[in-house]
Amino acid sequence: MDTNKTLAELKQENASSEARNTLISMFDEDSFTELSPYTGGSVVTGYGQIDGCPAYAFVQDVSVKSGAVCKAAAGKIVKLYSLAVKNGAPVIAVYDSKGGDISEGQELLTAYGDIANSCASISGVAPQIAIISGVCGGISASLACMADFVIMTENAELFLNPPFITGGSAAAVNAAKAGISCLTAKDLDEAVKKANALVSILPQNNLEVAGNDYFALPTDAPDASLKGEAMIKAIADKDSLIELFKDFGAAAYTALGSVNWKTVGFVATDKAEGKLTADDTAKIARFVSICDAFSIPVVTVVDSEGFAADKDAEFSGSVRDAAKLTQVYASSTAPKVALITGNALGGVFTVFCGSNADITLALEQAIIAPTTPKAAAIFLYSDKLNTKEEVEAAAEKYAKDEASALSAMEKGIIDRIIEPEDIWKEINGALEILSGKRVSSPARKHINFVY
Repeated sequence: MDTNKTLAELKQENASSEARNTLISMFDEDSFTELSPYTGGSVVTGYGQIDGCPAYAFVQDVSVKSGAVCKAAAGKIVKLYSLAVKNGAPVIAVYDSKGGDISEGQELLTAYGDIANSCASISGVAPQIAIISGVCGGISASLACMADFVIMTENAELFLNPPFITGGSAAAVNAAKAGISCLTAKDLDEAVKKANALVSILPQNNLEVAGNDYFALPTDAPDASLKGEAMIKAIADKDSLIELFKDFGAAAYTALGSVNWKTVGFVATDKAEGKLTADDTAKIARFVSICDAFSIPVVTVVDSEGFAADKDAEFSGSVRDAAKLTQVYASSTAPKVALITGNALGGVFTVFCGSNADITLALEQAIIAPTTPKAAAIFLYSDKLNTKEEVEAAAEKYAKDEASALSAMEKGIIDRIIEPEDIWKEINGALEILSGKRVSSPARKHINFVY
């Protein structure tokens, strides 16, 4: 800070800061308060209210050494996180920097470490949202991706090593396809609006319940033929859905929304044709893990024949990601409701339904079996089947007698068979009855999650 300047002159300089104006626009009118405004550094920090709730935020200031991270900037960010942790409020971070201020030498490394510790300290305590609006490389990229949600503007760049070294691309479209960013925005203004929408639908912290009364109840009744997103739109409050990781994992759909004005995490396994790939399982696991951290109920719409089975899938780590998905659902203590609308075969049922769900509902058309009815018929009756017609007849009989929803309910494998017109009522009722769910887990530091 220039000590020769008056307070009025410093205030005038601050008023013209683009980073500061971004922060002001992020919060409710006249609610923003800046922290340490005259301590220098390449970041502007502060707090205020978003939708009437407390929140904290920082924006890297590219007008100061191109936003280079320095000891002073790190100190301001650490202070911000400290307040957010103590008060249980969300943090929005806007990254736009060419890197670190290497003139600070070894102290720069400590500065980055301090920020990393702060990001880790709030994880699972209050939501973190990172907006990448410009260049975000090296350790800054790692820091940004420690957030629960990453939003990138279309012209932003995200990389661990510069593209001129790796020969790759740091474009936002690639980050979305890789499952690194969950939302893409046209520009910073739109990114801020998307971040604020997340803050509005998420709980303030891990001890609070999320919800609001902004949305109307759905107007279209669920239909047995609806798939993936369409089925979830018929369940969720109108216009409440925020789809996340849209371009990652083509067969799975994940979104935050609300049911009867209470926040819910939605998963569907049939967004597109095909079995669940490693990307799909990683996407769902990440999403459900976030929901569990903040006790957001999860509704899973199940219709899938299983996990992708080919050489490429095995080499891409499908077994690892399937294990991660299974572990996340099994360990989640948030309320879990499964709705089987079609196939729930083999591991798909095991992961999403039954013991891994508090309540499992099914439409009458559901098929629940260790494998497809055709494969089961061939395996069980191969010595009696001589023609294609006989195989098809045996498969149909198996589906009716051994793999039907009615058979599953009689064996206690599912809880209820419901009519399509009752889907909303049944889902809402299940969420209501599970709203007081409490689980006592064995004493441990944390689950050893599969990575």
